Amino acid sequence: MQRIVHGNGVITWTFEGLADYPVQAHVTTRHGGVSPPPWSSLNFSVSRGDSPERVAQNRRRLAAALGFDPQAMVAARQVHGTGVAKVDWSDAGSWQAGVDALITDAAGLPLFLTFADCVPLVFYEPRRHVLGLCHAGWRGTVNGAAVATLWAMQAAYGVDPACVRVGIGPSIGPASYQVGPEVLEMALARLPGASRYFHYPSNGQGEEEARPHFDLWQANVGQLVAAGVRPEHIEVSGIDTATHTDDFFSHRAERGRCGLFGMVAWLLPREPDTGTQEEG
Repeated sequence: MQRIVHGNGVITWTFEGLADYPVQAHVTTRHGGVSPPPWSSLNFSVSRGDSPERVAQNRRRLAAALGFDPQAMVAARQVHGTGVAKVDWSDAGSWQAGVDALITDAAGLPLFLTFADCVPLVFYEPRRHVLGLCHAGWRGTVNGAAVATLWAMQAAYGVDPACVRVGIGPSIGPASYQVGPEVLEMALARLPGASRYFHYPSNGQGEEEARPHFDLWQANVGQLVAAGVRPEHIEVSGIDTATHTDDFFSHRAERGRCGLFGMVAWLLPREPDTGTQEEG
């Protein structure tokens, strides 16, 4: 990923794997906003105690940095599920209830989701010029939120999984994400080959820790590859939010006293036939 410092102090990260395509996808940091501690400073969550006025100003600051209309942004009321909403310009400015993914083929329409350790995923299919965003925490990962997004893009727009490019953004990493037995049990019951995504690191005294660590990144990669996405088309940021709280909010590391960062993405206009020669 590439870090970008914008003129108004907002800092975002972009995916190098999408740089040559007509799409914009940015993961925000905690920099450049107006919210005081503990949400300092570019927080996009009202539910964690910040004022609606400050959150709205943060949205405007992000939009000014990136050059899109904040009133057009489509967001989701996320529920840690696998629901996907297909949206277009008739949905501009709306909140899609009960979903954790948004998909569109509408150029210029900004899609927006929020995070604080959960996995941000962006999908782009260059032949059909289709965009998707997904929020996958441990529940979403175990239940296949990423693949549900891919399937929704296939059903709605006829995308080819072998042509889809995926970016996996900053989120809690396997070294930081120790989980309880309920997570392991659900993963083993629902996620094919789940055991390979759990490990028991050394406790520093030559013994393994009693509780497993869950690799959300590779769990999502594995499911997407099994669904037809080419491994070389998946970019994993490798940035662990729990160990980079100077840049990102982390619910785990900050014990819930933090804001939420965001991922915003939109399709750029292109000529109707520019993707016809695109190879998977």
